[in-house]
Amino acid sequence: MSLAEELPTLLPQWLPQQRWFAAKGRPVREVAVAAVTSLLTEGEPLLDLVLVAVTFDDDSPVQHYQLLVARREHLRGDLEHVCIGQIGNCLAYDGLWDPAVTEWLLESVRNGRTIGDVRFVPEPGAKIAEGAIGRVLGVEQSNTSVSWGDQSILKMFRRVAPGLNPDLELHRALRSMGSNEVAALQGAIEGELDGQPVTLGMLQDFAANSADGWSMALASVRDLLAEADLRADEVGGDFAGEASRLGETVAVVHAELRQALGADEADPRALAATWHDRLTTVAGQVPALTEYVQPIRDVYDAVAALEGSIPTQRVHGDLHLGQTLRTPFGWLVIDFEGEPSAPLSERVKPDSALRDIAGMLRSFDYAAFHQLSKWEPAGDWTDPYHDSQMAWRAREWAERNRSAFCDGYTIRAGADPREQATLLRAFELDKAVYEVLYETRSRPTWAQIPLASIRRLTMESDPAG
Repeated sequence: MSLAEELPTLLPQWLPQQRWFAAKGRPVREVAVAAVTSLLTEGEPLLDLVLVAVTFDDDSPVQHYQLLVARREHLRGDLEHVCIGQIGNCLAYDGLWDPAVTEWLLESVRNGRTIGDVRFVPEPGAKIAEGAIGRVLGVEQSNTSVSWGDQSILKMFRRVAPGLNPDLELHRALRSMGSNEVAALQGAIEGELDGQPVTLGMLQDFAANSADGWSMALASVRDLLAEADLRADEVGGDFAGEASRLGETVAVVHAELRQALGADEADPRALAATWHDRLTTVAGQVPALTEYVQPIRDVYDAVAALEGSIPTQRVHGDLHLGQTLRTPFGWLVIDFEGEPSAPLSERVKPDSALRDIAGMLRSFDYAAFHQLSKWEPAGDWTDPYHDSQMAWRAREWAERNRSAFCDGYTIRAGADPREQATLLRAFELDKAVYEVLYETRSRPTWAQIPLASIRRLTMESDPAG
């Protein structure tokens, strides 16, 4: 039997165990091979790039995943944990963990190889790592990344869809602008799925000696809550200066995307209608949202009543502190794939820059109240009339950093996003509604964070605190 015949019998058990598999908990009906490209056909390891189609018992849409299936007659100990199973007289395994495989991938990008439908495409003038051993990074949930020293990092997209991935598209656009706000693109791996182009991977500069914004923000909140009598601006770990610089960086990215890819307009009534539809769907699944439905709808209706159109452009689409890196030289924005649950056709549409700003404002709330939840029971701090010292400090931190971010954004954009209070609040509420559903399904103990924010946003008029 061939790889294409034997592999599908192994994957229904193996796939759900992978951290990047996006359908955990849903019974898999069938895994079928959609495409196979043989990359290494002699010696060891053998290597095939395999695209599989996964169908489910609940008849939800088919999902496609990419596997780099390597085969050896015997596995070294460091590869046993990624073993898929026996195929013929060899053991199949996840090839991204094999330095011999990743060295070949890097060389293929450098040399611009084409094998069948798979194209390795270097960026002109890119400086690609040489002489280093590839190392899998263990921090990502939805993809797998391999780094070589402090020069190159390859992100292999696990779940793939026909069409150009916005992460690659927007990085190419930003590279054309000479952007310093993203890690420079070095190359890409592209193929075909269902007769359409598909993005398989992208190679970038590696941001050495960097820290992600989420970890930095959590440390800042922790320092504040540990102090007995200091305000947020008096604590050594005050984050407001970084929040302001991050706001500047996001404003520059928006300007570069607008210059590279143009601008458009949207009808506020159509935007509000989309929000209403999403709210109806979520409220039907999350009873805790019921009491806030009408106040949220009132905010959406206020947007529908706005005169004129809303400026739109290409944006990040899923911006939060975890999508940022602080390097010794400044902030970088990463992962431009867009909202993970949205279809590709939605993720590539122009949107208001306020969507990204709202995402960052939500992230500051998350950082503050996630840390607070470790100090006080959720039943206390989610009460709007609860005013313990800890709750007051968390709110102060969130408000200070939300404001600092908007201040920084204003410096570079020339306009204060808070001046569009009605629209910004609606974007933030729409994000919080999505978060309530996500947390209810995935992390129920976190659901009180967006619910508390929804309570605040429907009680006040200033979305930035």
